[in-house]
Amino acid sequence: MQDNLSFFINRTSFTERPTAPLAPFAWQELIKALNFHRTIPGYAPTPLYHLAALSGKLGVQDIYLKDESRRFGLKAFKSLGGAYAMARHIAERLGKDISELPFDVMTSDNVRRDLGEITFATTTDGNHGRGVAWMARQLKQKSVVYMPKGSSPQRLAAIRNEGATAEIVDMNYDDAVRMTAELAEKHQWVVVQDTAWEGYEKIPLWIMQGYGTLMLEALDQLHQVPPTHVLVQAGVGSFAGMVQGMLTAAWGEHRPKVIVAEAMIADCLYRSAQSRQGQAIPVGGDLQTLMAGLACGEANNIGWNLLRDYATAFASCPDFVAASGMRMLGNPLAGDPQIVSGESGAVTAGLLSLLMTSPALAQTREQLGLNETSRVLLISTEGDTDPQQYLDIVWGGEYPSVNQ
Repeated sequence: MQDNLSFFINRTSFTERPTAPLAPFAWQELIKALNFHRTIPGYAPTPLYHLAALSGKLGVQDIYLKDESRRFGLKAFKSLGGAYAMARHIAERLGKDISELPFDVMTSDNVRRDLGEITFATTTDGNHGRGVAWMARQLKQKSVVYMPKGSSPQRLAAIRNEGATAEIVDMNYDDAVRMTAELAEKHQWVVVQDTAWEGYEKIPLWIMQGYGTLMLEALDQLHQVPPTHVLVQAGVGSFAGMVQGMLTAAWGEHRPKVIVAEAMIADCLYRSAQSRQGQAIPVGGDLQTLMAGLACGEANNIGWNLLRDYATAFASCPDFVAASGMRMLGNPLAGDPQIVSGESGAVTAGLLSLLMTSPALAQTREQLGLNETSRVLLISTEGDTDPQQYLDIVWGGEYPSVNQ
């Protein structure tokens, strides 16, 4: 398999009349999710760290990192999307606005009596499913979670510990999504999936808006001064699409440059952008990658449209890029904080390091405008959600770096 990092610079111009709608990602829409999240016990903004020593080492002005390992005790940002989408679904069933249903009201016995019994169903590589199971337990409802082959037994156990009925199935992520949708239709379950397809877009959009809480926090922590560059990881593209949509809605032509990082084995967005045909191109196969949270071969059409129209670049990353980022963040330069970042969380740190230090990427670095004036935002989307794998990589040296 090819071991080299691959880049595609997106040449779409802001003036070419992009078609992806931005209104759902405007501040006034995303603040609804933040206001709901603030009512959940244990809510607090996750830390934003300034990595001054790493900034100097890599030759940029500033690197900021948002650490989502602290989110609701679940070690990942995913609960933001699932919880908000489930809350919006309940509000809609009750004929109420989400502002009328703070967490303590939504989880009350009165609301449960009005709703009856609901089973929420999803497919996950781990973090999203745990967030759905966690929220379903708060709501005193049921959840069913399916995981693709190759999923971590430790992540499966964490989901079951939240009260879900969960199992690993013998198919890849995208096939498992289809199976979950079919079973949900048969059993009248509510699918909570961040993958959107024709006829299923309302809940995925709510999930994307739920993720917006993370970016609203980050911009507040940056005192509303946007970075020049945001490196963001992508599986189906829901999270990356939200980041792109929000930044474009807020700053238009003057938005930060967004660089999308995918696992090479599941780089559907990279291949779709490279094709220049406008449609998302699926990637099939087993999709076995270190970056389990990014092992998705079919794009969320809402996220893809936003990234197609507005993203600056797409990177197809071998597994060693993520492993390198994990080791960098876990063993920081003097003065920088130690950050426990999992495989999907650390890929952007590894990518930035390669971009700024590899002679082979000098032209790409120049095209992206990454230099001593750049202020870069990274989001570590997960902590050590598979603790043994984290140790195997950071202590054991699995997935060693290669020269680029």
